[in-house]
Amino acid sequence: MTEEVTLEAQAFSVKKKIKSALLDCDMSQVELSQLIKENAQQVNRAIAGDMTPKSKEIRNKIYRVLNL
Repeated sequence: MTEEVTLEAQAFSVKKKIKSALLDCDMSQVELSQLIKENAQQVNRAIAGDMTPKSKEIRNKIYRVLNL
């Protein structure tokens, strides 16, 4: 497997884990973004696997809120 494919697979895994946790909490991405005080579009990019420092920071907030 190439490095690119591996990264895509990991991003998909993280996205799936977050989406599943949101469903378990009966929470939308918009509600999550309001809870962590971040822009909904930035939250969406972070969940989708964006690797910018801001997205990493947002994912860490999401992990804390959703106990992941």
